[in-house]
Amino acid sequence: MIKKSGIITICGRPNVGKSTLTNAFVGEKVAIVTSKPQTTRSRICGIKNRGESQFVFVDTPGLHKARTRLGDYMVNVVRESVADVDAVLLLVEPIPNVGEPERQLIGRMKTLDCPAVLAINKADTVPQKEKLLEVIQVYSQEHGFDAVVPISAKTGQGVEELLDVLEGCLPEGPQLFPDDMTSDQPERQMMAEIMREKLLLLLDKEIPHGTAVEITRFSERDDEIVDVEATIYCEKNSHKGIIIGKGGGMLKKASTLARQDMEKFMGTKVFLKTWVKVKENWRDNPAAIQNFGYVKE
Repeated sequence: MIKKSGIITICGRPNVGKSTLTNAFVGEKVAIVTSKPQTTRSRICGIKNRGESQFVFVDTPGLHKARTRLGDYMVNVVRESVADVDAVLLLVEPIPNVGEPERQLIGRMKTLDCPAVLAINKADTVPQKEKLLEVIQVYSQEHGFDAVVPISAKTGQGVEELLDVLEGCLPEGPQLFPDDMTSDQPERQMMAEIMREKLLLLLDKEIPHGTAVEITRFSERDDEIVDVEATIYCEKNSHKGIIIGKGGGMLKKASTLARQDMEKFMGTKVFLKTWVKVKENWRDNPAAIQNFGYVKE
């Protein structure tokens, strides 16, 4: 019986580990993860039931300086997500310096009437505790956080302790999502994100950031095999050639990796077909951005 429930926004600069932490909280993959910045483009909810509490974690894009219309959209998602929530979790790296993205987010947090928790990620990479104390001191001078917890989202170190702290931030309230629901993302959207993740992992430089994936078919056969057809959009003809690769090798590799993750997510066999098309400068085209699902809620 759920007695406490609430929405907690996870915010921070790009590539600090927000999606990894969201997945660690939930206990399964609900957000794609790569080593490249700005992997997350939209607001994603991860749902965790723990005892009599239900957590709704909002994973946001990293706050960065926008260079395209898509970038503007991502920055607005962050700003709007740090509002009307029950608690805010600022995730930072173990560096004793408050950067401009963190300072902006802290400024936003100061205007809210809700608990603010600081989590110092990648604490497992800092052998000396004195170094962590320096980080805590620097951030404590910027804002009176309700709690500070060193963690490692990758190894799970400190994650349960962080959940204990966040549980104390939840107000009394009813269950917001069903027991078996771990994300608010539709299956079709998750398929597109999985495909995009593999492109980010396999491609270099600017090419993967200029890709978008549209699922044009998602249907289940009588034998429970799921048919998925995905169109990958890129911004230049030269990029299309690189995505397809010699003899179709790169596209085949990305599609194989994507299909394997899709099957894990769906719990059944997936038959995946992929195409690559060029849509020049789509990241600066408001209609294209909206068409690919990056729309204000």
